[in-house]
Amino acid sequence: MTKSKSKIAIIGAGFVGASAAFAMTLHQSVNEIVLIDIDAKKAMGEAMDINHGLSFMGQILVYAGDYTDIKNCDAIVITAGINRKPGETRLDLAKKNIAIAKDITSNIMKFYNRGVILVVSNPVDIITYMIQKWSGLPAGRVIGTGTVLDSIRFRYLLSKRLNVDVKNVHGYIIGEHGDSQLPLWSATHIAGRSIEEYFNSPSDPLTETDKSAIVNKVKKAGSVIIENKGATYYAIAVTIESIIKTFLKNQNTIRTVGSVINGIYGINDVAISLPSIINSEGIAEVLELNITPEEMNDLMNSAQSVKTILNEVKSI
Repeated sequence: MTKSKSKIAIIGAGFVGASAAFAMTLHQSVNEIVLIDIDAKKAMGEAMDINHGLSFMGQILVYAGDYTDIKNCDAIVITAGINRKPGETRLDLAKKNIAIAKDITSNIMKFYNRGVILVVSNPVDIITYMIQKWSGLPAGRVIGTGTVLDSIRFRYLLSKRLNVDVKNVHGYIIGEHGDSQLPLWSATHIAGRSIEEYFNSPSDPLTETDKSAIVNKVKKAGSVIIENKGATYYAIAVTIESIIKTFLKNQNTIRTVGSVINGIYGINDVAISLPSIINSEGIAEVLELNITPEEMNDLMNSAQSVKTILNEVKSI
């Protein structure tokens, strides 16, 4: 059951923040949502638009506010930031959005008294690491959406290839939320059967070419959507709503959220995504699965890819 008088703050009332607020309202996930944006009129307009649909959804308090409303939030969702432009490097984007994130973190901590901070803004791995550092909060209290969206894209594409309900497909994308991410084929199952067992028929094998094509589509999904409609926000909004519901219901759900890793697989001092148990306190445990040597090598490379960018911006 949803926690009584649950309260969520969403910082950033753009496409992603507003869509997340709408998803939470539609699913009746929370009792109170405050939208905070540097453009106060935008936040007010989004809150008003959502409120006008409450008759058909259910009663939730949705309003535009400011950082003083951070107090007593069960979770604080950060979606504010600048989108990556054509020709712009990840480092360029990181420098811009880290400056924004630092100001947001400073304002949050002036009024913070509890709750989990969920980072959505990109580059999410870098910003998750920096906010964990700036906030001084306990490990696991600052979480990135990481590769949760990549993982559900992975499951969706597999379900289409297998022609089975996506709910029966279980698999993870881990590492960086970016080009160096990797699939855990060794932990991919369909109704309890490994991917190899499921495709044991010579007439319909899942070839290495098939696998590569699926992974490539996962990596390029965001850019393809942006090319076609300008921005991605529906699937990430659902992702945010699902994670928030896990916080509020203390579900101990396993998601590939991002967090600062120290010790797992020998990886240290970098934020990447690994299967993690999450509940009302944040990350309860990061799971260390029995992965293959090839997957281990790819994971190490992914962590190093994030570290390379991180080392360039740590001093900001």
